[in-house]
Amino acid sequence: MKKAIALITLAYSLLLLYWMFIGFGRTSPHLPGYRYNVMPLHTIKLYFAHADSFQLKYWIVNMVGNIAVFAPFGLAVPYLFRMRLFSFTVLFICVLLLLETMQLLLQRGSFDIDDVLLNTVGALIGFACLQFIRKRVSA
Repeated sequence: MKKAIALITLAYSLLLLYWMFIGFGRTSPHLPGYRYNVMPLHTIKLYFAHADSFQLKYWIVNMVGNIAVFAPFGLAVPYLFRMRLFSFTVLFICVLLLLETMQLLLQRGSFDIDDVLLNTVGALIGFACLQFIRKRVSA
């Protein structure tokens, strides 16, 4: 079972890396230069304050998608490596910061601290689901 989950997680990680660096038109920067947001909750507040200015699909992809797409890591990584909440969270945030920085430096997106926050929320939801499953199985 662990081997299958490890292979699925690896494949999912590669797909996510593709989305982050190549997909969604990232191969040719539409706005050359470095774009970034380092103010926590700035982008999130804009999405809520101006929700009526965005197409619903775009809003869902950016807000819900940034959470949902990282939930599987909260399930798989702690399961595969027997990680506790604190060590998983620290590792996850470090990896996200590295990926966001790479997007900025390679001009394949932007560095947005709010993406790190939303992605972490998704991973923590996945982690909570794993804990729930473990309790149900052991009961």
